[in-house]
Amino acid sequence: MAGTRALPSVGVVKPVAIITGASRGLGLALAAGLSEAGWRLVVDARGAADLASAAERIGGDVVTVPGDIRDPAHREALLDAAGEVDLLVNNAGVLGPSPQPGLAAYPLDALREVYEVNVLAPLALTQRALPALRARGGALVNVTSDAAVEPYEGWGGYGSAKAAVEQASAVLAAEERAVRVWWVDPGDLRTRMHQEAFPGEDISDRPLPETVVPAFVHLVTARPPSGRVRLAELRIPA
Repeated sequence: MAGTRALPSVGVVKPVAIITGASRGLGLALAAGLSEAGWRLVVDARGAADLASAAERIGGDVVTVPGDIRDPAHREALLDAAGEVDLLVNNAGVLGPSPQPGLAAYPLDALREVYEVNVLAPLALTQRALPALRARGGALVNVTSDAAVEPYEGWGGYGSAKAAVEQASAVLAAEERAVRVWWVDPGDLRTRMHQEAFPGEDISDRPLPETVVPAFVHLVTARPPSGRVRLAELRIPA
């Protein structure tokens, strides 16, 4: 019958991943890729309707938990829905004001939100997930950006937040030897956030998020040592 999905074989135990910000863009693409690779997923986004639509596109074994990653109760709901966690992908984030202001005029309330969403909330979720990740020899992916390491004009808010994510990831990699920790730069992609960074400009030359999915799936499957990963440069065996 059209629209039905095959059930997994009895006794098959799927690895479990939590992916935040999965209603669109990179998060949606990564979730679909892991689902196709046989993972059970718990995904979130702030918009319940958008997240439900995304789940239909993701397919497979997926649980949606709409909510704001800054909310402690929402973070607990994600972990409760997952049960066990083999992989946490901290993808949810905000750009900040668009067009992006220089640091001399950056509204501090807006900067505070950028840090809260991009740095503090993912770390809070990571802290809660770490016991399960340690027990299962799991992995953590923090999505970063080249703006974390390059001083692009106008990217001081988002870029400095991602720089904090990268340093936190590096320290976690040194502290959490039982867990793989990768801070992953997907490159410039054709997403709504990237369009917001360049209002009014044509970004159709940027690749779609789906183009980096094979590299991402290879990363979490091959499990190289912890470190910074540029997906566009990741070698995938033929």
